[in-house]
Amino acid sequence: MNFPNINIKFIALLLGVVMITATNPAHAGVSPETTYVFNTFSFLIHGILVMFMAAGFAMLESGLVRSKNTATICLKNIALYSIAGIAFYLIGYNLMYTDVPKGGFMGAISLLYNPSADELTLLDAENKTAEMVNKVIEVTGYSKPSDWFFQMVFVATAASIVSGTVAERIKVWPFLIFVFVLAAVIYPIQASWVWGEGWLNEMGFKDFAGSTLVHSTGGWAALTGAIILGARKGKYNPDGSVKALPGANIPLATLGAFILWFGWFGFNGGSQLALGSPLNALAISIVYVNTNLAAAAGVVVAMILAQIIYGKVDVSLALNGAIGGLVAITAGPDLQNHLIAIIVGGVGGALVVMAVPLIDKLKIDDVVGAISAHLVAGIWGTLCVGLFGEGEILTQIIGIVSIGLFVSITSGIVWYVLKSTIGIRVDEENEAIGLDKTECGMEAYPEFGGSRSL
Repeated sequence: MNFPNINIKFIALLLGVVMITATNPAHAGVSPETTYVFNTFSFLIHGILVMFMAAGFAMLESGLVRSKNTATICLKNIALYSIAGIAFYLIGYNLMYTDVPKGGFMGAISLLYNPSADELTLLDAENKTAEMVNKVIEVTGYSKPSDWFFQMVFVATAASIVSGTVAERIKVWPFLIFVFVLAAVIYPIQASWVWGEGWLNEMGFKDFAGSTLVHSTGGWAALTGAIILGARKGKYNPDGSVKALPGANIPLATLGAFILWFGWFGFNGGSQLALGSPLNALAISIVYVNTNLAAAAGVVVAMILAQIIYGKVDVSLALNGAIGGLVAITAGPDLQNHLIAIIVGGVGGALVVMAVPLIDKLKIDDVVGAISAHLVAGIWGTLCVGLFGEGEILTQIIGIVSIGLFVSITSGIVWYVLKSTIGIRVDEENEAIGLDKTECGMEAYPEFGGSRSL
């Protein structure tokens, strides 16, 4: 029998590869350079998703305010994102992360964020050596500019929360001054207590992506602003009953809620802070699933409760139920049990439905329900880390109370200074006309509202 010519060396090599593969399963380590690239990419792409949440807030608020205030809401949202970014660049980032003492209160009081010295050396060098590259990738495992970008979009989120609550009666420029102080000082100081390895971090306080550090912070600032600013004219009748002032565009508000839901995958997923290993990729996947399930549970529970309490399904409550579920899971989206995520999100949605009328009874005028969705659900979510996660419940309570007191007091001071100096509220006539004409000089829907200009 004739056999075809076979390359004996090739067969030996093939058998060797098979034997090596069988006895040594593939666990190839990821190189530090590859880890650096993937971690940096994670910060950037997740930061872009969070940045898109600014559009979500703009659309949600535009849909829930009356048509005569829509253009002003759009202006405020693009302006607050811009101002928050500049403030965080000038002061905020260093105050939050640079030279924070272990267990300390805040970071360095210094101006201007910059890439690290090693990164600048690598960028400026004509001949980029392996040694230069290694110095950059070995320090943190990601680029410092990517971290700055990711952290900056978080502070803009906190500022967006305030915008919706104080809508329809606040002057634009005093509001933007408050945003600058919030982004430059208030937010970075309290965030440094945990994410900057300050005193709350040393105690063991846990907040994965910011139920308290971002959302409750924005909620506390919004609450103090709403109290000091006062309610919209006609919101509360002389007998204390609440008069509904419905928003002008529910489809727009719904689009905003969907955009926020979409962006939240970046908010929570990016807070894993790494994508340079299979373990981190798996962890981010779990975070995505939990985030989605919590939001879905918030919607469903809010709809059921609204039907039971009011006899109808309220669309705005369903939208805020989604946000309440998202805010609640943000403190602990890394929980491995998906059922717990549904419980956390569902209760978050329920709390929104119950908190909205309670806040109205207190005559605190929250135009879009942000206090209920971000502050109340944020507190619940932070407590859940102690109930279901790795945190200690007492430590979580200490963190919630400490941050709440700090943000409320500092925000209250800023609001009162602005009120006493330049004023924060438009007069009754301008409020009745609408801020689009009086603050912006144009209307969002001119064909329905008359003249475009003053």
